[in-house]
Amino acid sequence: MSRITLDPITRIEGHLRIDVEANGGKVTNAWSSAQMWRGIEVILKGRAPEDAWSYVQRFCGVCTTVHAISSIRAVEHALDVEVPLNAQYIRNIMIAQHSVQDHIVHFYHLSALDWVDIVSALKADPKKTAAIAQSISDWPGNSEKEFKAVQDKLKAFVAGGKLGIFATGYWGHPAMKLSPEVNLMAVAHYLKALDYQRKASQATAILGGKNPHIQNLVVGGVATAINTENIATLNVERLIYLKTLMEETRDFVQKVYYPDLLAIAGAYKDWFKYGAGVTNYMAVPEFPEDTKNTKFQLPGGIVMAGNIAGMRMVKDHRDDYLIKNIKENVTHAWYEGNGTLHPWDGETKPDYTDFKENGKYSWCKAPTLDGKPVQVGPPAQIMAAYAAGNPKVKKLVDGAVSTLGISMKDIHSTMGRLYCRGARAHVMADLALENLDKLIANIGSGDQTYANHTVIPKGEYRGVGFHEAPRGTLSHWIVIKDKKIENYQAVVPSTWNAAPRNEKGEMGPYEASLMGNPIADPSKPLEVLRTIHSFDPCIACAVHTVDPEGAEITKVKVL
Repeated sequence: MSRITLDPITRIEGHLRIDVEANGGKVTNAWSSAQMWRGIEVILKGRAPEDAWSYVQRFCGVCTTVHAISSIRAVEHALDVEVPLNAQYIRNIMIAQHSVQDHIVHFYHLSALDWVDIVSALKADPKKTAAIAQSISDWPGNSEKEFKAVQDKLKAFVAGGKLGIFATGYWGHPAMKLSPEVNLMAVAHYLKALDYQRKASQATAILGGKNPHIQNLVVGGVATAINTENIATLNVERLIYLKTLMEETRDFVQKVYYPDLLAIAGAYKDWFKYGAGVTNYMAVPEFPEDTKNTKFQLPGGIVMAGNIAGMRMVKDHRDDYLIKNIKENVTHAWYEGNGTLHPWDGETKPDYTDFKENGKYSWCKAPTLDGKPVQVGPPAQIMAAYAAGNPKVKKLVDGAVSTLGISMKDIHSTMGRLYCRGARAHVMADLALENLDKLIANIGSGDQTYANHTVIPKGEYRGVGFHEAPRGTLSHWIVIKDKKIENYQAVVPSTWNAAPRNEKGEMGPYEASLMGNPIADPSKPLEVLRTIHSFDPCIACAVHTVDPEGAEITKVKVL
């Protein structure tokens, strides 16, 4: 038996340590340890509730918009505030475009290099690469000339003794299966993706004022003034530019990202059998269509023990089952005590003990739903939409199932997570444009209201803001007392997925997903990275800490 420690896991946001034990070429035990402490909940105490959304964006430099949305919804839920339709549509567009940007970055820049052998692309025939690319998509950028230029650039990197942005990777690893031509196609699209994720960010910034860290939210709506004839407001010119950017990103997602994903998934069909782990899932409804957050374009749902057919649908953000049964345990987390608390009663009292595999070993708490560990993320939302009969999702999933020769049960896997994220990006690109059309139509009807300005009243109020973020279900929980924040807790997607064992000793989703995974070469544990990256970890959202002296905090060790 060998013990493998990967610390830190790279190509993620934040610092994550994964320990596994391997025996006979398979993982037999695993521990997920978040190596950062998040203390913003402490900073928020005593501050104005209407300002919380601006602070909580600083949980992370990537997942910024999502925390702002969830936080503002928490205050609106606590005070029972309605949100004008224009504000809902503007928020929906930002949510969708943030998701498009996030999913593009994850697939190409954070996870693709686990499956794509960069050095192999040097052996490719650009003409054959163009033929393959053109056979799966009519995107105009798939020419022999384009692929030859990328290959020449890659050759220059290698000739100079440096691979630049491709400097680290397990090139030539026995688990790599793609042909040189498909590898070259993926490398070329990796570089193109840098431009298109920027376009999606620009679209969010047009509405949000800046990106990252949008500036346009207020309790009861947005601060995005609407006047189609005023140069300083959301006008016709900005709406047209917004539409152009979103059409470009939609075409890239649907004609490049999604076909590339299917091509890679087809070459690695065996990875639909690995990485399932926790098969309890949760997703919340998203993209509200009314002022009261009771009607949504995408549904939510809860799956237990992988039973998609028995999904319990979640219709709105006031679902009592969710609100009452989400709790967090700290038995194996670096916080005081060993108890389980509801987020409204949650505590953030650090108690660091160093890594103890049978004790406390992570800054992540262990969230549970009705006492059970739950996986969140694109698979949950795709399952919910499929079960609810969403025509677009059903068409995408049924098409992929037919093309790849898999079943719905195969979604419970490493490759299933990657597929669902691509399918979600496909849906998000369309939803962004649909909400823009609704915004334009509503403005055209004469409605230019963008906020119900709200004053925080005296008294005590409790609220929760749910949001289906790119990495899964996000919730912010607030207790307001005498116009100030009495308590604040955020239960983020990576807290659900990166959780350590709970009080019952049950593994969190990262840990459970690694059990039984193959490891061809213990000195190069690529297979561990494949499964962990499929979740798109964002540990900065889950926990925060820093060594102000710059001293060494972690070492990379493979035994």
